[in-house]
Amino acid sequence: SVRELRLSGVSRGGTSLVQGTMSLARKRLAQERREWRKSHPHGFYARPDKKEDGSQDLFKWICGIPGKKKTLWEGGLYKVTMKFPSEYPAKPPKCQFAPPLFHPNVYPSGTVCLSILNEDIGWKPSLSVKQILLGIQALLDEPNIKDPAQQEAFDLFKADRAAYNERVRKQAIERAPSFN
Repeated sequence: SVRELRLSGVSRGGTSLVQGTMSLARKRLAQERREWRKSHPHGFYARPDKKEDGSQDLFKWICGIPGKKKTLWEGGLYKVTMKFPSEYPAKPPKCQFAPPLFHPNVYPSGTVCLSILNEDIGWKPSLSVKQILLGIQALLDEPNIKDPAQQEAFDLFKADRAAYNERVRKQAIERAPSFN
């Protein structure tokens, strides 16, 4: 009936399930922002992007991941965009390097291929923005060769480690933060 159709998308409180999910995601992202501002790893940054009207977009964060010390990635600051779905934290964010990164586990589009970001494999709603960014940082120097996402980087990593290392160092230098 018409009444049943109208009620099918409504929860008990009178708000739609979509609004309830968005509200949960928004609360969690606001909490993540507070936690990040209180304490975050040295050299990292993560903040909501700005909408055209100047307000914060809690569903899209601009992040920076420094290369780990004593690795080929050291010195680089790698920019990542995190896009959170309305179902967050039930579903993981999409993380994308901008510009795309030369790495076996980064798709040519820049999207990160990491088990903790895959809702069918390793995603847990309890994972924080901090844990995700630390996981991506670890992946940089420890590629998962069982799950390649970028053929060129994977092939070079397997066939000519010296050439791969040289390309990674060059990339780190190109992505060093400038303080001008």
